[in-house]
Amino acid sequence: MPIIDVHSHYWRYPEHFQDDFREQARRARAGTEVDLTVRFEDYQQSSFPDVQTIVFGGKAALSGLWVDDRDVQAYVSAHPDHLIGFLSLDPTQPGWQRELQMGHQELGLRGIKLMPMYAGFHPNDERLNELWRYAEHHQLPVLLHTGTTFISQAPIEFTFPRHLDPVATRFPGVKMILAHLGHPWEGECIAVIRKHPNLYADISALHYRPFQLYQSLMLVQEYGVWNKILFGTDYPFTTVRASVNGLRTLNQMLEGTKLPRLNTEAVESMINRDSLALLGLDNRRLT
Repeated sequence: MPIIDVHSHYWRYPEHFQDDFREQARRARAGTEVDLTVRFEDYQQSSFPDVQTIVFGGKAALSGLWVDDRDVQAYVSAHPDHLIGFLSLDPTQPGWQRELQMGHQELGLRGIKLMPMYAGFHPNDERLNELWRYAEHHQLPVLLHTGTTFISQAPIEFTFPRHLDPVATRFPGVKMILAHLGHPWEGECIAVIRKHPNLYADISALHYRPFQLYQSLMLVQEYGVWNKILFGTDYPFTTVRASVNGLRTLNQMLEGTKLPRLNTEAVESMINRDSLALLGLDNRRLT
């Protein structure tokens, strides 16, 4: 079974970013500007053989990020045995309904990426019912950014995992992935995904805060929701190899203490989980 990376990006840097986003992004790397351009060859070299990867761009006019879905489709089409493309939407902008239909029906992208905080919209806004109905009818999984950011104008209020609770109640057939385990509101995220059968969370971009990740996964363990946690990286911010190694070495920092250990079998099961089957993406045709 190949590793499934449910969370990676396609960007050309700086083309897909406005200057304000680029300047604020320095906060994530101690004041250093990083080239975030994605090249499949670089991804492969930092990964393992046969990894299958969900990839998306992102649309958030408020924060200064915009990747045309046609760019994602071209990237995915060049590597169809390894990549699965998701379309992106910013529902604060006119024409998002047309972009939804085009990305799915014309470009053949197989899921939806939303960035509520970055774009400045509430995921439970009733004006988005059309979006959620479409996703439910066409069985399109939706991955949403939940958790913190370095962008000043992005409202934290819109990122809390609890806002997906009423959405999942109204649209129980939509499979959702709450990105980054809701960091730093992991407990809230775990409570929400435990409640709804079709809600999951990914652990992307968390391994470089190892003690916090240990505590978060201990919550996962104590709440009994290992089966709802999916492997993801947030490439190019980090890689498959670094993420896997970070997960496998978490218990090592506990040596000499009486702190409880993470279940290593559960960690390995999460790394090797068949997330595509859970999300209905294994062999599903475009509908």
